[in-house]
Amino acid sequence: MLSVRGGVSMAIIRQVNQGSVQLLSGLVGLLQDVVHHGASVGFLAPLEQAEANRYWQGVLADLGRGLVLWVAEQDGIVVGAIQLALCGRANGMHRADVQKLFVHSLSRGIGISSQLLYALEAFAKQQRRSLLVLDTEAGSLAEKIYQHWNWQRVGEIPGYAASPDGKLISTCYYYKQVALEDD
Repeated sequence: MLSVRGGVSMAIIRQVNQGSVQLLSGLVGLLQDVVHHGASVGFLAPLEQAEANRYWQGVLADLGRGLVLWVAEQDGIVVGAIQLALCGRANGMHRADVQKLFVHSLSRGIGISSQLLYALEAFAKQQRRSLLVLDTEAGSLAEKIYQHWNWQRVGEIPGYAASPDGKLISTCYYYKQVALEDD
């Protein structure tokens, strides 16, 4: 568990273990909130509870199989999450994909995304993952967050994904080289 003070509030950031079903309802509510507020995270609005539940059950089942999940909690409520997919191929053991950075609409602007990214990058260093990659909606708040964290923009694909309202939007790709300490 990592406790980091950011902005005006304290969030507890912790890595989730497989079988953490007690978090399921909070994760479902988080996903429904971010989709409802327009985040392009692979779902169309309105996102039904059953669909969000199936998604998170799949994520929780994959933990420990190359997928890592962190949650941010305030007063025992899940207010953020981020995932890291570790490449398991022999030629990619140095890299990982950042997936699905979520922060609840009522908890934005107080540093939770930065806390989640900090925990993710610290873990990546521990795992000797020197290259992180991600994609995000072009022009989104998430893109500004990644730029603030010194991610390097590679390019943009127009009309790559549908936003929650079904409109095609552009996606941009980023990478970050993480400095590893020498052995």
